Amino acid sequence: VSNHVEMDHSGSLPMVMNEAKKAKLITLEKFGETGLRKTFHIDWPLVPVKEGSEFKLGKMRLAFIPTPMLHWPDSMCTYLVEGKILFSMDAFGQHLATSLRFDDEVGLDAIMPEASKYYANILMPFGDLIVRAIDKLGGLEINMIAPSHGIIWRSHPETIISAYGAWGKGESKSKGLVVYDTMWGSTEKMAQALAEGIASEGVEVKLYNLTKSDKSDIIKEVLDARAILVGSPTLNNGMFPTVAGFLCYLKGLKPKGKLGAAFGSHGWAGGAVKAIEQELGQAGVEVLDSDLAFKFVPDKDEIKKCIDFGKMIATRIK
Repeated sequence: VSNHVEMDHSGSLPMVMNEAKKAKLITLEKFGETGLRKTFHIDWPLVPVKEGSEFKLGKMRLAFIPTPMLHWPDSMCTYLVEGKILFSMDAFGQHLATSLRFDDEVGLDAIMPEASKYYANILMPFGDLIVRAIDKLGGLEINMIAPSHGIIWRSHPETIISAYGAWGKGESKSKGLVVYDTMWGSTEKMAQALAEGIASEGVEVKLYNLTKSDKSDIIKEVLDARAILVGSPTLNNGMFPTVAGFLCYLKGLKPKGKLGAAFGSHGWAGGAVKAIEQELGQAGVEVLDSDLAFKFVPDKDEIKKCIDFGKMIATRIK
């Protein structure tokens, strides 16, 4: 059974099919068939399936559940009816390296942060489809979920299903993110002042320097944050490359229900703040006019302005 054409799922198929010479390969009709043929250019005997299709394996039955665009058009789950096991493909997975195999062996404290990071970086754009897929799975009795990545959910399948429902709806908490890069430390001073303002109102805040932090870790925090403030010094009338790259990545993930603003320092000419505001807007973020574009090194009054803006953001997202 090929639940997904992407190479991290299907790359071993030529070797498997070469050894199992009489085997037939089950895949989703149309997109699965086309994807396998255009990826491997081998005339394998394919068995196309669709919603409601079943395949008998002795006393057991496999049922096939198409989940298009989670996260490719060919995506599907396979359900072992009598065993009540859902082979969920990418859904409910994690990029978690461990010699252990099951959720009760690793523990939810270790698994859930990795599950949320996986969701945020891969499945966040498809929240509406996730909610529909969860509704579809609601009709199944599931004792175990075996995703293609990470541990197998045998003790807490309902925990990850519930989390996916919340993430798919864009549910968030009272949390702000301040994400920035800096040239000579001026934008960093502004970022720290903004974070100070948010924290002073009792609101959780995370501060990330894009030179020191991986964007996939930051996106994990975007998932349940209500506000994201992005800062950059001006370089050649635009953003720092690290900031531009982060915002390009953010746009593709289409986060839901976020409040945002831009800030930054510049010398003789600005440009970064306006560019950030434009990119945040294209990402679907509700952009506030911060008026936080300062020349060279911010003075005491400008630092206070950053702190006050952080406080205002905190009151908006409580």
